[in-house]
Amino acid sequence: MKLTKRLTALSLAAALTLGLAACGGKKDPDPAVSGDPTPSAEGATYRQLYSSEVETMNYLATTTFENLRIPANVVDTLIEYDRYGVVQPALAESWEHNEDSSQWTFHIRQGVKWVDKTGAEVADVTAHDWVSAAYYILDANNDSGSEYNWDVAQVTNAHAYYEYTAYLLALETATDGTDENGNPVKLDEDGDVIEEVAPVAKEDIGVKAVDDYTLVFTLDAPCPYFLSMLCWSAFMPVNGEFLDAHKDTFGIDNDNLLYCGAYILSDFQPQVQQILTKNASYWDKDNIFIDTIQRTYNSEAGTLGTTMFLQGEVDEAEISANLLSSLMSSYSDQIHSSRPNPSYSYWYLFNFDPNFDAQYEPENWKLAVNNENFRLSIMHGLDRVNALQVYNPEDPESELSNTITPLSFASASKDYANYAGLAKYTDGDTFDSAKALEYKDKAMAELSAAGATFPVKVYVRYNPSTTNWADECQLLEQQLEGLLGTDYIDVIVEAGPDTGFLGAVRRTGNYGLMKCNWGADFADASAFIVDPFKVGSSYSFIFKSEDPQTKAYYQEYLDLVATALKITNDEETRYETFAQAESILLDHGFAIPMHTSSKSYSFSLLNPLEGPYAAFGFATYRFKGQHLLEKSMGMEEFHAAYEQWLTERDAAVAAAK
Repeated sequence: MKLTKRLTALSLAAALTLGLAACGGKKDPDPAVSGDPTPSAEGATYRQLYSSEVETMNYLATTTFENLRIPANVVDTLIEYDRYGVVQPALAESWEHNEDSSQWTFHIRQGVKWVDKTGAEVADVTAHDWVSAAYYILDANNDSGSEYNWDVAQVTNAHAYYEYTAYLLALETATDGTDENGNPVKLDEDGDVIEEVAPVAKEDIGVKAVDDYTLVFTLDAPCPYFLSMLCWSAFMPVNGEFLDAHKDTFGIDNDNLLYCGAYILSDFQPQVQQILTKNASYWDKDNIFIDTIQRTYNSEAGTLGTTMFLQGEVDEAEISANLLSSLMSSYSDQIHSSRPNPSYSYWYLFNFDPNFDAQYEPENWKLAVNNENFRLSIMHGLDRVNALQVYNPEDPESELSNTITPLSFASASKDYANYAGLAKYTDGDTFDSAKALEYKDKAMAELSAAGATFPVKVYVRYNPSTTNWADECQLLEQQLEGLLGTDYIDVIVEAGPDTGFLGAVRRTGNYGLMKCNWGADFADASAFIVDPFKVGSSYSFIFKSEDPQTKAYYQEYLDLVATALKITNDEETRYETFAQAESILLDHGFAIPMHTSSKSYSFSLLNPLEGPYAAFGFATYRFKGQHLLEKSMGMEEFHAAYEQWLTERDAAVAAAK
């Protein structure tokens, strides 16, 4: 992927701003943004369509961006990011850390209220609300998924408490048995011995409310990037009394939430509409310029949105690539691209635990997917530039990402993507038809000997509500079968459900090959390379493979990750070790990097450069600070504004140091 030096510098600057504004006082309103918009009129409403309904709004127990779109706007975090990616005070007015960044103290803003969906005040926001959230997240009974973030931050006793509650949970269904020496033990449902775990009290977790407005996190090791973890669901507050009263229903609808953010979810009708209204009690309400966000459900939003925008029925419409050229010819003064953003990484993953119908031959797929030459034939046979035309027909090569961790996301003395064995991928392209055919020949010989049948059915799934994904899969099918031959593979493309796609497809392993994604939760080399591939993850299920060679490569990856996570005082060695782990996944064809957050083209009455900015967490999902424009920006206007934004951002970062 060829990036300008300026863009690279921009992304590196994002990481540098994490510790800036570390002792925040009262926050002043942000300066005028590039291409100053006309101020939103009083009572301004922003109308948009959505096509995928949330599964839950329990932000303590979900880690998907779709589920966090609403919580990101209705519950504030300790810190936030402005439009230039500079850290600002939010629910914490100020903070400090000790010399080695292993203890962080936050001074909570006084006078902030929890309110219900009508705006009625319910309780004060206090330091105890982060302690309540921690106790919930780190209790294995709640299966939140966010305990990972606490583990990465190495909050004292966070992992130990989670393991102890998991142990107690396992005992509830355990049976009596004996070990190999005849000693009495407890067995799990698979007949394995449940290892005893030492008791840990929740009060021993390294998060304390010293008083109502002083919150202290104690870590087992230095974590200089800790601030960057705080604009994410794992470190959001919750009113403990309300959570206890609504424990089984928390987040299922707008009655079962409390609000302390810029907006209140005043109306929630699944597959009908979501209405967010300005929180009259919000501590920073002078910087909320849109009074109402009206989100209307439409399963055909991707195809009907542009027509509805041009008819004045909505204020935003993403434009699919197949419509871009025709619409640009008539509406070039209203269509613009998104701001470059490496916060998401997308890769094709092979599923090692196929749970799909017999007609797609899951047992045959197991033989194929555990054959390295088969995986490499797909990896080197996939013409990614061809597939990415569906997103950017004008310049698809600019969309390429060659590593799992995006270029320009993290750096020490050099960009992370240039450490260890990653450099050979960063400046290259894995597509090589000659290599692909060589790997095909080897794979066919080895798989035939193993009893596999041909063509191998490659079961590819996609979410029909995601713009352009169906078209990408069709190109993938045509191109791979055209190069590798239908005597070798039969690519079967099939849509999944547009609601609950992750639960029905990825998390259950109901696919053979699928594009997956991951959004960074914090600014460190571990952000992309650990969680999606760890034991127990619902990405690719490598850990479930019984193939000796696959298991050996995976163990090598796990060992390197474990080593890297322990390195906290030598960033060079830490990044080098993580890069070695990532190289194993690429060298052996476990993942095929595709792109980062693709440039999208849209009509929109929001200034794409005005909203909060960060390459991790959910900052960019927030409407705070945004105005409504009189008309949608055109590309020429956007490019001029973007150049001005870069200049302003350089100045903002420098001023914050």
